[in-house]
Amino acid sequence: MSPSRLPFRRIAAVCGAVGLVLSLGACSGGDDGATVKGAKLVKSGQITTCTHLPYAPFQSEKDGKVVGFDVSMIDLVAKDLGVEQVIVDKSFETIKTGADLNASVCDVAAAGMTITDERKKNLDFSVPYFDATQALLARKGVKAATIEDVTKQKLKLGSQSSTTGEDFARTHGADPQSFESSDAELNGLRTGQVDVIVQDYPVVQNWLKDPANAAKFEIVGNLDTGEQYGFAVRKGGNPKLLEMIDQAIKDAKADGSYKKLYEQWIGPMPKGADAP
Repeated sequence: MSPSRLPFRRIAAVCGAVGLVLSLGACSGGDDGATVKGAKLVKSGQITTCTHLPYAPFQSEKDGKVVGFDVSMIDLVAKDLGVEQVIVDKSFETIKTGADLNASVCDVAAAGMTITDERKKNLDFSVPYFDATQALLARKGVKAATIEDVTKQKLKLGSQSSTTGEDFARTHGADPQSFESSDAELNGLRTGQVDVIVQDYPVVQNWLKDPANAAKFEIVGNLDTGEQYGFAVRKGGNPKLLEMIDQAIKDAKADGSYKKLYEQWIGPMPKGADAP
């Protein structure tokens, strides 16, 4: 399916004391939700997605809209439901713990989120939709192919808070400086707060498309952590929606739309990445 035919994406508006204010948050009250094709939705006429911005190429804001690979994949589910997708920006911590889903802030979490046993305690995950690795990004001239290299050289390491990259660094003996967002992490490298950062490879790859970044930084190490991303719904609370998300992923891989979206947002697709 051509991306131009996908449902319109918008950022949710919140209700304030005076008028309506455009915000990256959720508007509460006044809607008892709906059930569409057996799937429970917190607001009628829309599937509400919690994410954490920015995290290109999976989700980022461009020209007033949130776009990216994750957004386009959930748009496939929205089309099957006959609704539009509305996106709210939330803390990654409240996404991964299931707090936002439990509070009916959103129906689905789509945030470039790795499936882990710990997160499965709080979330119901879809089938995997993306195989992920971590990368070490550093100023040109720095040599540190592994986390162990970073610690041996007493380099300052940065990570994004509450992520598997941060967890990986800590389990390999590092004590990284934690940044709230991927943009803040990159800025920490730019300003010299840290010497090296650990981040998902596709995110780093996207940063290096900017000539200003490519002139100063380079990938010094690739870390195969065996991670896979999944979308998530409320634990035990929305089995039909989870079923529809799984089916949308499987159908997209079967009909070629997954490959088109992958190449649109991420780049050349590795062999076998679209296997059911």
